Amino acid sequence: MLNRAWRSHGPLAYKHVMFWVLLLLLAWAFAGLACTRLCLAAVRAAASDAGGTAPDGAHALTLYEAAFLSGGPARVADVTLVSMARQRRLLLAHTGWATVVDPRGRDEMERSVIGAIGPEGQSRIAPVRARAAGAESVRRLADGLVRAGLAVPDGSGTSVGAAVRQVRAAALTVVVLGAAALALPVQTGTPRLLVALWFALPLTLSLSCLAIARFEVHPYSRWASPAGQRLLGALTRGPAGDERSFLTSVAVRGIRAIGEPELRAAFAHRDQPWRE
Repeated sequence: MLNRAWRSHGPLAYKHVMFWVLLLLLAWAFAGLACTRLCLAAVRAAASDAGGTAPDGAHALTLYEAAFLSGGPARVADVTLVSMARQRRLLLAHTGWATVVDPRGRDEMERSVIGAIGPEGQSRIAPVRARAAGAESVRRLADGLVRAGLAVPDGSGTSVGAAVRQVRAAALTVVVLGAAALALPVQTGTPRLLVALWFALPLTLSLSCLAIARFEVHPYSRWASPAGQRLLGALTRGPAGDERSFLTSVAVRGIRAIGEPELRAAFAHRDQPWRE
């Protein structure tokens, strides 16, 4: 291909051929590396699941543990705020303010929320959520779940969910590189259809890995290990109708599970710039 371009069109066409071949090599590198990481992450997840120390059913998830496995530290803060608001020990206004009604926290998560609100007893909800999510009590909760084999270590970057996101990014990168190669001048001696077919190969590899991952290891989770996901699945199939079930729904699904309009508005409120 390269010799043909040199003989037919000279050094300029040769450079064009070299350029799209370089783009093709980059596409293969992105796709191959991302798919390899996905395969390794799936193997590690299967190995940790098979050799886990906590068999299914041996660990009864608490409300905070379910929240962490479903949505991480931020979800733990949300569940704590909602729980205290439902008990009238915390007022969450639709304007986005949190006010302490009962300053006595019943557990360390509630005490973290009260501490995040501050000594004045009132604060915006957004910074309270952020400070409560980063509290030491949440970190201890996460460490315990990791030791039990139910959570993925934070920042490891090796979870199946993270690997799937990398493969998606690689597929998009292949498309962009292919479009750039097709946008080159036509004096390359290589038909555009052939160039497109070459780039279709790494794209097919990426999409195939995504399809296999969706079939074999779906759903993906940033926080929960396969054992933790099974416990969450059993948790969501529990009976509905009481306060515990409502809070469990918030822990698993997040703020969108809240039915009260004013409470939803409190979490959805965004600070507006002050105007005279």
